[in-house]
Amino acid sequence: MASRTVFARAGLSGGKRVGVLDDLLKVSLAPGCSRFMATEVEGSDVPSISPSMRVLPPEPPAEIPFAIRKPPTVLTTIYRFPTLEPLRFQSFPTTFLHLPTRRDILHRAITYEGDAARSGNASKKWRGEVHGSGRKIRPQKGTGRARLGDKKSPMLRGGGVAHGPKPRDFSTDLPKKMYNLAWRTAFSYRYRRGQLIVIEDTLEIQANDPGLANSIIKKNGWGNENSRSLFIVNEERPNFMDAMEGLGPEGLVLTREEVDVKDLVSFSYINPFRCPLDYGGTSLDYY
Repeated sequence: MASRTVFARAGLSGGKRVGVLDDLLKVSLAPGCSRFMATEVEGSDVPSISPSMRVLPPEPPAEIPFAIRKPPTVLTTIYRFPTLEPLRFQSFPTTFLHLPTRRDILHRAITYEGDAARSGNASKKWRGEVHGSGRKIRPQKGTGRARLGDKKSPMLRGGGVAHGPKPRDFSTDLPKKMYNLAWRTAFSYRYRRGQLIVIEDTLEIQANDPGLANSIIKKNGWGNENSRSLFIVNEERPNFMDAMEGLGPEGLVLTREEVDVKDLVSFSYINPFRCPLDYGGTSLDYY
C-alpha cells in the first residue's frame, strides 16, 4: 500500500511503475553486489603486480616530416639515338612523370605564355596627335552638306583614329610553382600515353643531311604522318638542328630554354635528352 501511495503521488501508473521499481532495486542492491575487480583474491597463487613493475608499451616511432619524404618513383627506359636501342631503366619521381592531368593548370600556363609573347607594339595617332590645322573645313550651316570639323577628324582620310591602339604590355602574372606544375603535368600526360621517349645525351647525327634525318624519323614511326615530333636538347646540335629545319613539318628541335608548355602539349612525340638533377640525394632526370 505504501508503494502504491508513493507511485500515486509521483503520478506514475501502469508500466511506468515497473521501470521505477527496477531502478530502485538497482540502487538498493548496488553496494551489496558490487566488488572492485582489482581486489586480490584470498588463497590465490597469482602474484600481485605493483605499479612500479608494470611494463609500458614502447613509444611509436616518430613520423618522418612530409618535407623530407621521397615520393614514389616510376620507371622509364633510356634509349640510344638514333637506333632507339634500350640501354637501361631509370627511376623518376611520380611528382615529375605521374601527375594527374590538370587541364585548368595547363590552360593557365598556355595563356600565360601567349600573353607574354604578345608584343603590344601597335600604335595609332589619335585626333589630337595628328599634325595639322584646327580650322573648320566648311561652315556649319548654309552649304546643305553634313557638319564637319577640322581635317584631323576620324571621318576624313588622313585624320586620326578614334580610340586607336597604343603600345602596352599584355603579359600576365602566374605563380612560379603553378607554372612548374604545368610543366610536370605536360610531361606526365605524354608519359602515360607512351609518347615520352627519353634519349641518351647523344642527340646528334654525323652530317647536315635532311635525308638522313628523315629516314631516322620514318624508321622510328615519328614525323608528320604520326603528328610532329619535338626533340629537346641541352645545347645546340648544329647538324641535327639544321637537318630538321630543312624537313619542316616533320619535327622541331629546341633547346630546353626554348621549350614552352604549349610545345609539350602540341607535339605528339616528345624526345628529350637526359639532364641529371639531384633530387633528394638520388640522381634523377628532369627536363
